[in-house]
Amino acid sequence: MTINIEDLLNSIQESLDRIEYIKAEDIPDMDLYMDQVTTFMESHLRNTTRDPASDKILTKTMINNYAKNDLIPPPFKKKYTKDHVLLLIFIYYYKGILSISDIQELLEPITDRFFKNGKAYDLSRVYEEVFGLEREQKDVLKADVEEKFRKAQNTFEDAPAEEREFLKIFSFICMLSFDVYVKRLLVEKMIDGITDRRGGDKRIKGKGQEEK
Repeated sequence: MTINIEDLLNSIQESLDRIEYIKAEDIPDMDLYMDQVTTFMESHLRNTTRDPASDKILTKTMINNYAKNDLIPPPFKKKYTKDHVLLLIFIYYYKGILSISDIQELLEPITDRFFKNGKAYDLSRVYEEVFGLEREQKDVLKADVEEKFRKAQNTFEDAPAEEREFLKIFSFICMLSFDVYVKRLLVEKMIDGITDRRGGDKRIKGKGQEEK
């Protein structure tokens, strides 16, 4: 089946436009039960999934595993605070590229310093600062994706006609994948540096079994 190249690019750009981050002010200030937390996350992050009809955003098992692995502090009387929800949002974006142990290593200093600290510079301030930067990068990201896409369309010009379209798409996927691979390596190296500076024992890498 022939793929319309321009339609594919437009679809990718539209997908980037649909990415919306949860604002700290949108998170209820009252403590929530687990069902309320999962409902909130579902309602705000459903459009970020690959298959909105079936993909899971957050389940009770995931939340329990995150608490068990010290990614989030335990709930207070079975209720989760706004700071819990902020940490769960960080975890949602990290878990696609980082191991549970790396997420734990990265979030532990944040939790120690800013979780329910009662100060003006709290976890909400940290969250808004970080995601404010991400929102600013959306146009830069769209331009980078388009540049890679255009470069991919100039590859395999001498390939057989019946194979050319697929190979161009394959080339585009390879460029995007390499970009993710390099950035993941950079993130992992930085997390290793955090671990070394804190003088902690290196945790065993590996994906947890939270996706249930």
